[in-house]
Formats: sequence, structure tokens, C-alpha cells
Amino acid sequence: MKILFAAVAAAVMCMATPVAAETLSNSDVVKLIEAGLGEEAVIAKIETEEGDFDTDVDTLLALREQGVPSAVIAAMVKKSNELPPLSDSSPDPSVPHFAGMYLMDEWSADARMLKIDPTASTQTKTGGIFGYALTGGIASASIKAVIPGEEARYTAQNRTPTFYMYLDSSAGNTPGAFSGGFGPSLQSPNELSLVRLKEKKERREARIGSLNIAGAKSGVMDKDQVPFSYETIGAGIFKISVNKPLKDGQYGFIFAVTGGAGPGANGVAGGARVFDFGVDAD
Repeated sequence: MKILFAAVAAAVMCMATPVAAETLSNSDVVKLIEAGLGEEAVIAKIETEEGDFDTDVDTLLALREQGVPSAVIAAMVKKSNELPPLSDSSPDPSVPHFAGMYLMDEWSADARMLKIDPTASTQTKTGGIFGYALTGGIASASIKAVIPGEEARYTAQNRTPTFYMYLDSSAGNTPGAFSGGFGPSLQSPNELSLVRLKEKKERREARIGSLNIAGAKSGVMDKDQVPFSYETIGAGIFKISVNKPLKDGQYGFIFAVTGGAGPGANGVAGGARVFDFGVDAD
């Protein structure tokens, strides 16, 4: 009885084990043709299975001499030129990803990339306006972008997080930039400014301009920027690393600073697209 039970259990396990997907090669296609399998059936097999085909000129001519129909050869060429499916979580940087900014999750049991959707900051506020008015513009007023929410969606659990940025060109599309969102397109990480966000109730803030009697300045101030570096690892693919460990808190890569409004803020940066994240390594 025990032997019969074990045999049945083994059979059930075998039935439940998924069959590994095939990867067709040139020789597999030749075997199918020589076995008399119809042209339509071979093409259907090519279209529905993984394929690793050699399609240089000499190989294609050799396939034709071996009796492989032109329609089948065309299906092999088409398959070999297909782009792999896009991912929004694969930890392998060489795998094509949807265009955007990603935080590499290296602290979980299974590594993955976390896609950071940009937060639009279209609201600004002015800080220090009383001092500015009281001193006749000698004291500076700060123009701040307001980012909704007290915390970012994703929080890094290490102090030196790694990011990857994929432009549309990395997915075989054009132009090589973020094409969505508002504001101009992003061409490289060199257009980003990494800053620590000031945490407030139900919001976070980033200083993106200043105003005093000498004039107005737009953009992230040099002293507010957190240094980072990047390297190109593929067409339209960039790896971004911070240059020093980050303290716990809220951060954001700021892009697309645009003209905004505010007391005396004509021509001063007012809106931004922010790729925000948190750091909590304690």
C-alpha cells in the first residue's frame, strides 16, 4: 500500500512540474522540416517559442539549400530581430526596461528594481518674505517647490542606494528621452539635481530659487545639492550612484524646473518634476 501511495504521489508531482520552455535553434527548424511538418506548423512553432537563430547571409543560404521554405526563414529572421519584453522590476540592468528612473532594491531577499514615478510639483511657496520686505530686499527670500505627501513611495534601506535611468531609446523607441510627463524631455542624468527634501506636515519642500535686491536666481542652489555620479552602461541606460552615504530622510532627483509664480517670483523657478525616495537605514 505504501509503495502504491508513493508511486501515485510521484506521478502527481511530475504532472504538477511545469515544462521548461523550448529555445528553438536553426537545427531544430531543419529537423521539423525534414520530418515533414507543414510550413504553417513550423512558423507557428517559431512564433510561440523562444528562439536563438543564426540569420547571417551564409546561414540563410545554407537553410534554403536544406529545403527550409522562404516563409519559414522569414519567420526565423523576424523572431531573431524581436526586442525582448520590457520589464519594470528585473534586477538585471541589461534587460530592457520601461523608460524611467529605478531604485535598485538590494536589501530584500530577492533583488529587484523599483520604478520611481515622477511627482509633479506645480505649487510653490516663498520663505523669508518678511525679512526680504523688512530689509528692502537685502535679505534673500527662498522660492520652494512643494512636493505632496510626507513620504516617498519607496524607501532605501541602505545609505548608498543605486539608481538606474532608462531612456526611451533603451527600449528601441525614439527619441532618446523621457517622452511623458510635463516639461521638456530628459536627455541624461546630468540634467538632474539630487537634494534632501525638507519634511513638513503632509508635504515636502525643496528650494529651487532665491530672490533679493541683487536679482533672482532659479534652479537648485549649489549648497543644497547632494553630489552623485553616473556612468553609461548601454544605449540610453545610465547607472547613478551617490558619492557619499546619505542620512535618513526624504530625497529627490529634481528635473524640469520651470517658471512659476509667487511674491516677486517672476522668472524664478516654480515647478519641477521630482523622482522622490526615502532613506531609512537604521
